[in-house]
Amino acid sequence: MSTNKDDALVDARDLVAGYLPGINILNGCNLYANKGELVGIIGPNGAGKSTLLKALFGLVKIREGAVKLKGEEITNMRADQLVERGIGFVPQSNNVFPSLTIEENLQMGAFQAPNQFSERFDFVTNLFPTLGTRRKQRAGSLSGGERQMVAMGRALMMNPSVLLLDEPSAGLSPALQDEVFVRVREINKIGVTVIMVEQNARRCLQIVDRGYVLDQGTNAYEGTGKSLSTDPKVIELYLGTLAK
Repeated sequence: MSTNKDDALVDARDLVAGYLPGINILNGCNLYANKGELVGIIGPNGAGKSTLLKALFGLVKIREGAVKLKGEEITNMRADQLVERGIGFVPQSNNVFPSLTIEENLQMGAFQAPNQFSERFDFVTNLFPTLGTRRKQRAGSLSGGERQMVAMGRALMMNPSVLLLDEPSAGLSPALQDEVFVRVREINKIGVTVIMVEQNARRCLQIVDRGYVLDQGTNAYEGTGKSLSTDPKVIELYLGTLAK
């Protein structure tokens, strides 16, 4: 039921993937993202949302199907190769180096291009001013929301065209969740295509251009954020149980 665009920036088709031999988490999953889009992925626990992101980023073996970036196949490429090609990834947990300062965390994000550090540091701290004013503070002393800013900032240090976010609002208070969603929109507005897995389904659908509802590793529904948030079936089956 996917309507993939031939000119999509990211195009994942018929993905079958899993962690253990013979056990598939993704069962023919499809997703595409056009340049400049903000795409959300929602669904019940165990639906394969995070597995899909990790498969796109080379962290989970894709057994069938293909992933393309700008028309070139990138299926099962290593994460470092994907970073070079312009894909950034922010995992849900353990996404900062707690013993390092904010500045050192951002340096780690630019390790493949250290000569660009100064320029990219200015860019990221212009987007997230707090990271600049507190650059010498250890990441381990930051709040959950601040850590999320560091993690997103680090992923932006290599100037990605695509940013993959795995549940950026998880574990945060409602106020901090709102701040993260605002930051995600800001990142998207500067031209970065964002593909975001999010457990706060209602809030996610409010800010995305398009969304996918995954269930048991395959596409259950897809459409604009607005159409999904008002679809009676989606509301009944998913929004009633997801992040009320």
